[in-house]
Amino acid sequence: MSRCTLGSLIEVEGGLEWDPDEIERQLARRRAHFAAADLQPGDRVLIAFGNRAAFFVELLAAWRLGACVIPVDTRSTPFEVETLARAAQARFAVVDAHTGADKREVLNDLGLTVLDTDSSCQGGEAIDAHERGLPLEADALILFTSGSTGEPKGVVHTHRSLLAKWTTLKRHLGLVPYRRTLCALPTHFGHGLICNCLFPWLAGQDLVIAPPFRPELLMRLGDVIDQHRITFLSSVPSMWKLALRTSSPPKRGTLERIHVGSAPLSAKVWDDIRAWSGTHEVYNAYGITETGSWIAGTTGEDADAETRDGHIGEPWGAEIRVIPTRAGAGTPNTEEECAPGTPGHVWLRTPALMRGYFGRDDLTAAVVHDGWFATGDIGFKDERGRLHLCGREREEINKGGMKIYPGDVDAVAERHASVREVCTFAVEDANYGQNVGIALVMERGEAELADLYAWLKQHLAEPKLPVRWYLVDEIPRTSRGKINRETVRATCELGEPVNLAALLRRAS
Repeated sequence: MSRCTLGSLIEVEGGLEWDPDEIERQLARRRAHFAAADLQPGDRVLIAFGNRAAFFVELLAAWRLGACVIPVDTRSTPFEVETLARAAQARFAVVDAHTGADKREVLNDLGLTVLDTDSSCQGGEAIDAHERGLPLEADALILFTSGSTGEPKGVVHTHRSLLAKWTTLKRHLGLVPYRRTLCALPTHFGHGLICNCLFPWLAGQDLVIAPPFRPELLMRLGDVIDQHRITFLSSVPSMWKLALRTSSPPKRGTLERIHVGSAPLSAKVWDDIRAWSGTHEVYNAYGITETGSWIAGTTGEDADAETRDGHIGEPWGAEIRVIPTRAGAGTPNTEEECAPGTPGHVWLRTPALMRGYFGRDDLTAAVVHDGWFATGDIGFKDERGRLHLCGREREEINKGGMKIYPGDVDAVAERHASVREVCTFAVEDANYGQNVGIALVMERGEAELADLYAWLKQHLAEPKLPVRWYLVDEIPRTSRGKINRETVRATCELGEPVNLAALLRRAS
């Protein structure tokens, strides 16, 4: 990663603020720390914390020395951290004061060189480590989108794909509205990291960092925007369900633009955000980790038009085609587009496309054909060529913008001795849009559920824990012996879920 113009880093909690000169001093210390530990070009560095100024400095220091960075969800369990570290073949890990001793132990047991960010920033001015020139094709990021408990799927972005993303965003969106950007999204996934944070910060805009999805912060979001003179923030719809209900609007008039992505944005919430924020520049942003997140969205002109559920808008530096065939049916004909208004499978072509899935050429080949990427989304184009989404082909559960993969939950539950069969699926949720439901065939029925719950709580990050439990005699299967999660969900909802809260009270 070549030299770039950096903005300041400001933390909402604690008042820390580093201007570009201080950031360069911090970078020098961290590069020296890495170099002393013998970091080599191509090494993979797992960062076990996020949403701190130190996170961004560690990431940039590793890049300047030629390493590839793997951000990890801070809510991951030690079991999940171990799975991802093994899958990524990480050689280094960076932790902070909030990284639990159990996670540190796992990382040490794996033989990783574990560095503490709070130690690397101490002391006097460090002699700058040698900065290595990197080819743009070198791996920069591995972002895991599934499999933290089973077979992980890590999206690999190179410096070239990231640079292409930021260049196209600057051309289509400009930089002025992003000069004081608030990050209240997690920094371990594409939306929060690549677009919300790195796009403005590496272009010289100031980045104000907040803990992700923190209810008490969302309840005073208007005050935070005023206090830090925020001009832009990105978000997911579930954030607004709390903020619109509990936070007073900003009063200073600094907020110019808002993006809402990672989950469907309804017309009503869209209009409510406009009214609360005082800006009509509320963009519905469509993004996928494999394409560097933001790939399309509404423009200022679109945002003033009549809003409709599922309206995405026009591509930002990409080509979008809606075609009737899918990769599973053979090589798709991306020239055979559906007629306006006719739903089909959404395919994308962009210079910001991932290099592939780490160590999984089979998975890459299933979704990438001649430079086109199969999104797994169903949508259509209108007469003006604007994209509208109808639904998803994939099985993922979209919990307020967080993608939860049912197979991850299945993989952990199946390891419990009392579970005979399991199927995890999406259930409707008033707050998050979707949440996690689970159907179980148990050896001895309800008596074992409290123990299974404790097992899942130990091995799964909290957002993945099922909130609705069903005991069934068997899991419905297709004529080919396969499980259709939608069929299982529909079958379960004909009955009553287990009263888990009462069951856990009795067991305690």
